[in-house]
Amino acid sequence: MARVMAFDFGTKRTGIAVTDPLQIIANSLETLPTKTVFDFIKKYCVAENVEAFVVGVPYNTGTRQNEVMSEVEKFIAQLQLLFPDKKIHRIDERFTSTIAKQTLLQSGLGKKERQRKGHIDAIAANLILQSYLTMKQ
Repeated sequence: MARVMAFDFGTKRTGIAVTDPLQIIANSLETLPTKTVFDFIKKYCVAENVEAFVVGVPYNTGTRQNEVMSEVEKFIAQLQLLFPDKKIHRIDERFTSTIAKQTLLQSGLGKKERQRKGHIDAIAANLILQSYLTMKQ
């Protein structure tokens, strides 16, 4: 089997998570400036066998799409253009950042370390990927 890569897209930063090759475990991988994400994905896909992508889709409560959605759709369109052979799955990402903040708070990290926003994005990507794996079962 191949890995699945997930994204918590943001206009400034994007959190990335991947599965193990058996697609059992989701792991936070990286948080990068969004403008550098596609270079990273290209390099990663050369080094690792990636079968599909999962992108967190931002909905407001009540399933109404929020203002970031158009940027997410551009991101997805670029993924499709660069990797036409890979499936792209959309997962509702509501509350992943809130859950990620709670996870950091409970982790025992110091306040300065918890305030690094990249941690939240990487954990949120992991939560998005875990949701996908759970749905897939």
